[in-house]
Amino acid sequence: MSNVLPKAVLFDLLTALIDSWTLWNATAGSEEAGRRWRAEYLRLTYGCGDYRPYETLVREAARATGLAEAAADALEARWCELPVWSGAQEALDALQGRTRLAVVTNCSVRLGELAAARLKIRWDCVITAEEAGAYKPDPRPYRRALDRLGVAPQDAAFVAGSGYDLFGTSVVGLRTYWHNRIGLARPDAAPGASLERPTLDDLIPWLEGRLP
Repeated sequence: MSNVLPKAVLFDLLTALIDSWTLWNATAGSEEAGRRWRAEYLRLTYGCGDYRPYETLVREAARATGLAEAAADALEARWCELPVWSGAQEALDALQGRTRLAVVTNCSVRLGELAAARLKIRWDCVITAEEAGAYKPDPRPYRRALDRLGVAPQDAAFVAGSGYDLFGTSVVGLRTYWHNRIGLARPDAAPGASLERPTLDDLIPWLEGRLP
C-alpha cells in the first residue's frame, strides 16, 4: 500500500466528469427521447472506425430516432451549459500538481476544448477523437494522450464514464476506474473495470493504492 499517484490520470470528459446526459435530455424534450438519441449516437461512434465529424453523427442520431435535425443545433448552441458532476472539480483540485491530468474525449476539437473548460483546471493535454483520427474505444485516442504526456500505460490510470471505454483501456493496458454515475449496464463482452463506483469519492484512494 502507498500514497504514490500514477504519473498521469486520463479522464473521459462527457460522461465521467460532465453530466452531458441532462443536456441531451433537455434538448430532446424528455429523458426517454434524450436517452434514445444518445444511445444511437453512441452506437454510431463506437462502430464508425476512423473519425467522422462529431456534429454529423449527432445529427444522424437525431434523425434516426425521430428527432428534428435542429435538435443537434440546439445541443451545440447550449454546449457551454454542460453541468459538471458533483465531486468532479474537487477530485481534480486534489490531484492538480500531484500528477499530470489529461482528457480523452469523443468529440470535435472545438467542442472538446469548450467542454474541458467547464472544469477549472490546468489540463496537461486535451485529446479529442477528431485529433486522434478515431473514436474511443479505438486505442488511438488513449495512445495519443499517453504519447503527448510521455507516460507509459503502466504508469497511468484512466477514469471512464462509459463501459465502452473498458474495451479500449484494456487493449492499451490502462488501469480503469469506472465512474458509473447513472448506472449504465456494462456492454456485452466488455472487460471489468479495476474499480466501479457511482461517484468519484473513492478515486483518489484507489489511485494511491489504498483500494484494490
